[in-house]
Amino acid sequence: MAINVNTVYNTVLTILNKEQRGYLTPYEFNKVANQVQLEIFENYFEDYNQFLRMPKTDEEFASRVAHIEEEIQVFEKYNSSSSSTNGIYAFPQDTNNVNEVYRLGSVYFNAVPGTPQIELVNRKEYKQQLMSPLTQPSKKFPIGILKGDTVEVFPKVTTFNPALVTNNSDVKFSYIKKPSSPRWGYQVGALGQFTYDPTVFQPDLLNSNGGLVQNISPNFTTATSQAPIVVTPGTTTGITISTLNPSASGLTLTFSITNGQIDQLQVENPGTGYSNGDTISFNGSSFGQSGTIAKCTFSASNFNSGSTFGSTDFEISESMQPEVVLEILKYSGVIIRDPQIVQVAQQELLQEEANEKR
Repeated sequence: MAINVNTVYNTVLTILNKEQRGYLTPYEFNKVANQVQLEIFENYFEDYNQFLRMPKTDEEFASRVAHIEEEIQVFEKYNSSSSSTNGIYAFPQDTNNVNEVYRLGSVYFNAVPGTPQIELVNRKEYKQQLMSPLTQPSKKFPIGILKGDTVEVFPKVTTFNPALVTNNSDVKFSYIKKPSSPRWGYQVGALGQFTYDPTVFQPDLLNSNGGLVQNISPNFTTATSQAPIVVTPGTTTGITISTLNPSASGLTLTFSITNGQIDQLQVENPGTGYSNGDTISFNGSSFGQSGTIAKCTFSASNFNSGSTFGSTDFEISESMQPEVVLEILKYSGVIIRDPQIVQVAQQELLQEEANEKR
């Protein structure tokens, strides 16, 4: 199970506040939390290498090698190429269209039966293998040349008999992905306080409980008062929505009118598929102001990617929570310029590491 980002942040703040050491802002916490997770994640591979050289035990729950393998397997992926052109296949990408391969394992030729493993070589080795009929690439023994975030595979599927069209699924990648950056999402309360937003962060998701009144232009001026009600644009009488994505759906809002104007417009259910520039229209004839239209147009700040809303938990396992907290406290001491916090946290970490590697 992953580590809840809110639990870690509250633990860190409790320790800092108890000692009256200072305060770590959400922005600072998110930056430090990402650095800490990456350091722990990278140490998995160093520890794994070291444990493989140490005496092993088959006792249940006591095997260090098995424990590290369990930690790493969460990040193991097996996916097709993200794009392909003339036998060159790009590494898989995440939902943000960013290269997802952190450590490459094996590459497989899925265009032929049996999905044989592709032997990865450099350009010089490839040229040498072409010189002998016994080592030339074939369907059963394909060869690949890494080029940045792509691999060029031989033989090319376009040379098959019959020839095939290059497809992303021709090549499969086995790899370790980079953990997602932890994020403590929040909204600012009426008193300026930070309130945790447990909604899972999605870049194109409307901010849950986010206000939209500031996006209304024009507004009504003499509309009939309306107590707060939950409405569904496109379904509720007098309220329509125009979206760039025809599949957008599920949005519900809390809506009210005071002193002739819409004074509350808050996202209850963000739905899916909405985007910057979508427009909600309120027909004045349905609200006591004939011949007028009030409009609310979504802007970038109404979505997770352009705001502080939406949270992402740590992806490393819950067993690492004590180390995560201690590492964040160590960096917190640097941020708030308190060397004593750094020293105490560093001592605890060193002791924990010594106990693990005895």
